[in-house]
Amino acid sequence: MSLVRLTIKGISYSQTQSGAYALVLSEIDGARTLPIVIGAFEAQSIAISLEKEIKPPRPLTHDLFKTFADRFGIIIKQVIIHKLVDGVFYSSLICERDGIEEIIDTRTSDAIALATRFNSPIFTYENILEKAGIFLQNKDEKGTDESDFEIDHLLSDTVIETTYDSKTLEELNNQLDEAVANEDYELAAKLRDEIKKKSSK
Repeated sequence: MSLVRLTIKGISYSQTQSGAYALVLSEIDGARTLPIVIGAFEAQSIAISLEKEIKPPRPLTHDLFKTFADRFGIIIKQVIIHKLVDGVFYSSLICERDGIEEIIDTRTSDAIALATRFNSPIFTYENILEKAGIFLQNKDEKGTDESDFEIDHLLSDTVIETTYDSKTLEELNNQLDEAVANEDYELAAKLRDEIKKKSSK
C-alpha cells in the first residue's frame, strides 16, 4: 500500500466530545483532509509546538520526551498513521538510534505532537484516506469553498471566538502573560493573534 504524506491544516474545538478537539491533517499533494478527534492536552501541546512565539514556563511532556531523546541520540524519522478501527486511528513512531531502527506504537495525538518537535514527516496509507478523508475542492455556485462547512458539519466543530475590540494592547499583553503563566496556551495563542491584528492597524 502506498504512503501519502500529510501536513497539519489546523486544530479546532469539537462539540462532539466534551473537552475534545479536532486535529485536521491535509495531504500535501492533494485536496483531501483527515480529521482526527484528540484531547485538550494533546491539542495544546501541538499548538504550542506550532506557535514558536509562545514558550511555556515549564517543559510539557512532549518537550521532555524530545529533550530525553536528544540526550540519548534518538531521532524520530517519521510518523505513520497505519490503521483505522471503529473511528480510532492507530499510529507508529519510526525511531532510530545508532543506525538501529525501531517501531513504537503510539496514540496518534502523541505521534503528531512529537512529529512537530522533531520536524518529522507524517504519513498515512491511501486506503485510510479513501475511507476517512474529506475532499476540499467542492465549491458552491457563488464560488465559496464548502470544505470548511463540510468539516464543521461532520465533526460538529465550532471555533470559540472572543471579542477583544474593547481591550487595549497593554491589557491584551497582560492577559497574554497571565495565560502563559497559567499554562492556558489555547487562550495565549488567541491573544497573541489579537495583539498582532491590533499592532498592524
